[in-house]
Amino acid sequence: MEDSEACTWAWIMHLEIGGKAMVRKVTTLGLAITGASGAPYALRLLECLIEAQVKVYLMISKPGQIVIGMETDLKLGGRPSQIQQTLTERLAAAPGQISVLDRDQWTAPVASGSGVPDAMVICPCTTGTLSCVASGTSRTLLERAADVVLKERRRLIAVVREMPLSEIHLEHMLRLARMGAIIMPACPGFYHRPKGVTDLVDFVVARILDHLGIDQRLMPRWGLGSLAETDSFL
Repeated sequence: MEDSEACTWAWIMHLEIGGKAMVRKVTTLGLAITGASGAPYALRLLECLIEAQVKVYLMISKPGQIVIGMETDLKLGGRPSQIQQTLTERLAAAPGQISVLDRDQWTAPVASGSGVPDAMVICPCTTGTLSCVASGTSRTLLERAADVVLKERRRLIAVVREMPLSEIHLEHMLRLARMGAIIMPACPGFYHRPKGVTDLVDFVVARILDHLGIDQRLMPRWGLGSLAETDSFL
C-alpha cells in the first residue's frame, strides 16, 4: 500500500503509552465553532467529517452562530436541538452522528476525561478563545472540552483566524503549541491554482484532515497529480 493510501476509511492517531507506540482508531471528534470570520471552513469540515462517518460533538458559541448567519445562507435555530436537526438533515448525517451541545451542558461526554473524544478542532478559533484555552479558564463547555483534550494528551487543532497578530496572540499560540496543540492559521495556499473561494476553503480543510489522519481528496498533494505537472506558477 502506498503511503498516501495508508489512511482510508478510519482516522489513525499514534499515542505514546508506557513508551510504546499504539495505533488508535479515531471515531469521535469535538468540533468548536467560534465567532471569528471563517464559517465556511467549519461547515466544509463538518461535511467531510460526516462523510467519514465520524461522531461529532458540535459546540457553537453565540458569536459563532451569528457569523454563520452573516457568511453563509445557513439559518440555524436558537436551541441546540434545532441546530442539530437542521445540520443532520442538511448533511444527511446518520441519526445521532451530530450532537450539538449547549455552552453550559456540563454533563456532556466532552466535559470529562472519561468521555473525551479522540480529537478536537476549534474552527475558526478567535484569539479570545485561544486565550481562554491557553489559560485553562474552562468557563464554558467549549473551553472545558479543549482543556480535557489537552490533559488527556489527545489532538487539539486551533484554526486561528485573525490578522494582524499581537504579541499576546503569539504568546498564547506558543504556549498551546508547547502543550502539544497544533496551531493551524486559516492561511490557504495558491499553488493549486484556485478557481474560486471553494478551492481556498478546501485547501485549509484538507490540511486539517491531513493532521487528523483522514484520507482526503479535496486537493492533490504537493508533487502529485496536477501539481506535479506544473512547471511554472508564473
